[in-house]
Amino acid sequence: MAVKRVCADMDVVQATYIRMKNIFANGVPVYLSFSGGKDSLVMADIVMKLIKSGDIDPKQLIVLFVDEEAMYESAIDMVFKWRKKFLMVGARFDWYCIEVKHFSCYNSLTSDESYTCWDRTKRDAWVRMPPPFSIRNHPALRPGVDNYQSFLPKVTMDGINVIGVRASESVQRLQYMAQLNMGIGAGITGKNFIYPIYDWKASDVWLYLKENHVDIPIIYLWMYQVGVNKNALRICQLFSVDCVGSLIYIAEYEPGLWERILKREPNAYLAMLYWDSELYRRSSRTRRQTEEPKDYKALLKKMLIDEPDKHFTTDLERRVAAQYKKLILKWDGMTRQRDYRKIYDALVAGDPKLRTLRAVNMDIASAYADYAKKFRMEGGEQDA
Repeated sequence: MAVKRVCADMDVVQATYIRMKNIFANGVPVYLSFSGGKDSLVMADIVMKLIKSGDIDPKQLIVLFVDEEAMYESAIDMVFKWRKKFLMVGARFDWYCIEVKHFSCYNSLTSDESYTCWDRTKRDAWVRMPPPFSIRNHPALRPGVDNYQSFLPKVTMDGINVIGVRASESVQRLQYMAQLNMGIGAGITGKNFIYPIYDWKASDVWLYLKENHVDIPIIYLWMYQVGVNKNALRICQLFSVDCVGSLIYIAEYEPGLWERILKREPNAYLAMLYWDSELYRRSSRTRRQTEEPKDYKALLKKMLIDEPDKHFTTDLERRVAAQYKKLILKWDGMTRQRDYRKIYDALVAGDPKLRTLRAVNMDIASAYADYAKKFRMEGGEQDA
């Protein structure tokens, strides 16, 4: 689907202040999702400024933090700091240490792509202990089954859930934002979710934090110093394939945390050994220099048609493989070698949320649209 961008007559900061005021003007509880990361820090600072100026009522505010157990120490310190700030102005702060499910790119080797935070059966291996004031269970939670995306809507049904998602973070999020139900009476998203900074770029986030003197977790600076691209500075969901790149340096700046992570997730060492490989969908110069050229189309035929039972051993892997097979059939004749490589890497590394599938689908569709446009401009349509 084509996405049309429209320029506004105000900057993103001014627009976000207006959105936040409108959110609280509804008079219902406002749930602010907080992680201690850069995006949630921007939203927290704006909300705090509006509270102090008297523009919004802190009694409406409930801050939600879902503790992932395996988190950088400086990020947790930042959450403690902001918890104190919100409590001091009269807001509520719910710190959840519950058994929500995440996807772990390490566990795909053991036929289990999930990681359960605060798993009660692995208490002796927890990365750290939960704070004494944390919420340890909830009647709406299905332990080990729900992820935080499916859990939080259950606890925010009576209000508005404010989330720091930005469209510029990925092609998938841009498409999602473009498809939101904006009809009259349906709300901004058709649900009770609102994304006040959806139109911010990463540069806007960093500039706001700098100009407003907002403290950030020191881990961001350490990651940047060791070479992590500024667009890849993510500190949440450490075991997802999108964020695992930062773990290859963790022994350098947080050795104690690295040792605890290895105890909790023994396969985490794989990131150190095979980071520049197909296992993590890398396309770096190191991988190009060390790997022999491959016929990815032939490899996919072997994986998806000739030997599917050998390559896909879990129900999740088989469901993902079926979707990729449909994608290949859909674009038969238009798929390039680079697309086959991305598909192959996604199947090897795992794509449980089908994010890579959606990106590849859009990439092929865009390339075909460009080809068709060029064909018409060069007179191909007239010749036909």
